[in-house]
Amino acid sequence: MGARHRTAALATAVVAMTAAVVVPAEATPHRPPAKTPIASGYGGAVVSDTVESTEAGLAVLRRGGSAADAAVAVAATLGVTDPFVAGLGGGGYFVHYDARTREVSTIDGRETTPRAGDEKMFIDPATGQPYPFATAVTSGLSVGTPGMLATWDRALKRWGRLSLSDTLRPAISVADKGFPLTPALRDQIVSNEARLKQFTSSAELFLPGGKVPDAGAVLRNPDLADTYREISRKGTGSFYGGSIGRDVVDAVRNPPLAPDATIDPPRGRMALQDLKVYKTIDQDPTRSSYRGLDVYGMAPSSSGGITVGEALNILENFDLKGMDRTQALHHYLEASKLAFADRGRHIGDARFVEVPQKQLLSDEFAASRACLIDPAKALPAPVAPGDPFHPGSCEPRTAAPAPDNEVHTNHFVVSDAWGNIVTYTNTIEQLGGSAIVVPDRGFLLNNELTDFNFAPTQGEAPDPNLPAAGKRPRSSMSPTLVFKDGRPWLAVGSPGGSTIITTVLQILVNRIDLGMSLPDALAAPRASQRNTAAVTAEPAFISGAGGLTALGHTFTAQKEIGVAAALEFDRWGKVLAVGEQARRGGTSAGVIFPVR
Repeated sequence: MGARHRTAALATAVVAMTAAVVVPAEATPHRPPAKTPIASGYGGAVVSDTVESTEAGLAVLRRGGSAADAAVAVAATLGVTDPFVAGLGGGGYFVHYDARTREVSTIDGRETTPRAGDEKMFIDPATGQPYPFATAVTSGLSVGTPGMLATWDRALKRWGRLSLSDTLRPAISVADKGFPLTPALRDQIVSNEARLKQFTSSAELFLPGGKVPDAGAVLRNPDLADTYREISRKGTGSFYGGSIGRDVVDAVRNPPLAPDATIDPPRGRMALQDLKVYKTIDQDPTRSSYRGLDVYGMAPSSSGGITVGEALNILENFDLKGMDRTQALHHYLEASKLAFADRGRHIGDARFVEVPQKQLLSDEFAASRACLIDPAKALPAPVAPGDPFHPGSCEPRTAAPAPDNEVHTNHFVVSDAWGNIVTYTNTIEQLGGSAIVVPDRGFLLNNELTDFNFAPTQGEAPDPNLPAAGKRPRSSMSPTLVFKDGRPWLAVGSPGGSTIITTVLQILVNRIDLGMSLPDALAAPRASQRNTAAVTAEPAFISGAGGLTALGHTFTAQKEIGVAAALEFDRWGKVLAVGEQARRGGTSAGVIFPVR
């Protein structure tokens, strides 16, 4: 049986098997299914941060849902079980492969600046200086108009087989019944305890009785369950202009400060009209070629697709397979350094600034950047950006350092029995976002607008990432698809702020150039060079980096970088689903029909 016929037969089998079967209830909160980071088989797959969200996606696939349907179920459930990272109060980027048309499409569901925002919105009028970053984060001023629900709606309209209410049912069930608080989520509550105490609604949800719950305690969110039910009944208009939206705007403009709050945060500028006019953007993906493979990513407002693609183009000038480990990693770090320099200078929301995407992804420009890499020593950082319109000489120049404000997201991947694929990164930005829970609604609001530069960073050159009314802040989210011989081969992505780009890049280098298996490529120690003087790296990477130190690389330790999720497909329809085995307590992978 050919691959296409095998896929069609599996799709038919899934629908026939489940057509008369109600979606099984999630496991009881006290005995959740075991977390498995690696799975292999047929009929569809999910890799996500939590067991409950992976089970939600698999349940929808068993009902005959598409990858898009399952992705919405996963995302909605993550809003319950991974609330400090993503949810209704945030946004993200959705990359989809349609097996019937063989097209890769993307949805930009990034948050937008309110119409009352402007270039100086993060300048404190009392001082004339930018607000301290922490002050801006924990405030209504940082909240962008959320795009999450609009992304789900758009994805279902384009590629779904089920209704929005169908895909929200697993999340409603988990929010009603509750789930056991994981050590990882408890740690997130602990790290945000002081911020959560500033807002009555946030403390009520995450600090019941005024304290952090113990790991294993059942965490329920009936307010979020009711919010999802209202959306199921009334549609997305209840959020984008209706009663939910009014509550969002009120929380942004008048945060529910606790009586003993110790902060007086700047108020937000969002109005109900900002929600009414919010639109996702359908756009073409970025596309680059690497070692004969086709790599698709997210175009601006995300910088991920261009920066990953440029770094790969730079590396294609070198034979990494023929190098020892030290030299291969040296070239990986240097290519990333150069691509990040160009990202800072040239990439922003393409509706507001001219982004030279074609030039940045050209082989000519990559060659002009590759020639700066010296195998004997690291370039002093930060390096200056190149001119993609006039690729220049190989004389390295330094530049002033630029801010790096992005922090947290989550990422998951889904495939279905028909061969459709989703790689989806979504976020509320900082761990815990703005720390403001919308009263009686059960979800945290984002702080995405702090991804803008508060003041110009590019010297005399224009800064592409300053705020403006309606503008989307630059992101590093990098949901990625890789094709081999015209067929899907890899789907990958990660959270981690600006380290997302380097995590995806390093996984691709590990798998393609260094010959690692996909599980090993994800598990390998990580390092992130983002055009900074020191490389951020995991301790296990630093312990083996003696050769890199000798080349002039210096390191700053970070316990973990990224929480990747990936799928790998063979020519016969079998999928290998791979999550993290250790980072953030491990992630959850599952397939419909497992095989060894």
